[in-house]
Amino acid sequence: MASDQTQAASLFEPFFYPARPDGWRFRAYRILFHHESRGERWFDVGLIIAIMISVLIAILDSVPLWHSRHHAAFNALEWGFTLLFSVEFGARLLAVRRPWRYARSFFGIVDFLSIVPTYLALFVVGAHYLSVLRVLRVLRIFRVLQMVRYQSEATMLISALQRSRRKILLFVSVVVTLATCFGALMYLVEGPENGFTSIPHSIYWAIVTMATVGFGDITPHTALGQFITTLIIIIGYGIIAVPTGIYAAELAQAPAPTTAAEKTSPCPCSRCGEPKHTEQARYCHRCGERMDATGAN
Repeated sequence: MASDQTQAASLFEPFFYPARPDGWRFRAYRILFHHESRGERWFDVGLIIAIMISVLIAILDSVPLWHSRHHAAFNALEWGFTLLFSVEFGARLLAVRRPWRYARSFFGIVDFLSIVPTYLALFVVGAHYLSVLRVLRVLRIFRVLQMVRYQSEATMLISALQRSRRKILLFVSVVVTLATCFGALMYLVEGPENGFTSIPHSIYWAIVTMATVGFGDITPHTALGQFITTLIIIIGYGIIAVPTGIYAAELAQAPAPTTAAEKTSPCPCSRCGEPKHTEQARYCHRCGERMDATGAN
């Protein structure tokens, strides 16, 4: 049992604290960062429930009617959850070998941001509403529900976005340029008397119109302004499809994620010479020649 725990712990470097397998830090680490045993899973589920309840409290407290009736109860519950999460965050720092490195990791930063708003509310009015950032901690549900198997799919999406970043950056530059030009033109055509009080305000209108959102807070009144608006809306409809097409094209060219069962073996087929087959292949996928257990004919 101790050897299994040591082996499992080594997989979680560099955050693992190399205490004795029966030490309290090791047990705390298992509860806080693992999810294999029933107790560890129950801790994660209970933590996620507490996070969701605390976020719900922050949301309800922002409703004027609920705030006026139950503010004292909401405030007490908010401080209770904040102290609970503060103790949990401190325990995580104590349980790992490199506390500062964990504090700078993604989940370390999220854990820290989840407790800061309530303390900040002592100096800034309304800052406690930022405690809804705790919802980011629910991302741990991927670990609890053993959904790490979808990491390859997420990697494929991120990789496609990275490959298309230059095209998307060029597209955004063109949109900003068009919005600036149309904004300046509308400022000249419509003027402050029709709501276009400045070029930055007109650029805001051009971006909103080009995105086909159209808040309606600024509208053209002249015939020429309405004609330019029509052109902007038509251009906007064409622009919407561009980033989607760029990303979809890169995603289509991305190789499909390879699972453990699909890993290829370099053993060639003796009949057709096909160089690669899956490790579990019994027949050549090109000519149907039977393969032995090792992947060779």
